[in-house]
Amino acid sequence: MNIEARTDYDCEVTGLPAQRWAEAVFKIDKEEIVLEVSVEKQVIIGLMIGEDTMWKGTLEGFKKLLQGKLKP
Repeated sequence: MNIEARTDYDCEVTGLPAQRWAEAVFKIDKEEIVLEVSVEKQVIIGLMIGEDTMWKGTLEGFKKLLQGKLKP
């Protein structure tokens, strides 16, 4: 697995500037898992596996999704 974020090997990348959006990409063999955050008028969260968007919505909607109050 290869990622662009923080790992259990005590590796970390912090302080990267972002004005409107950022993403973390997890690469496992031939699969990619992507978490994207956009901050323009609202905070928008996107979760993708490969090139297929699995879920995209507001921060409030993401919280509800994780709490099981919103279906994907």
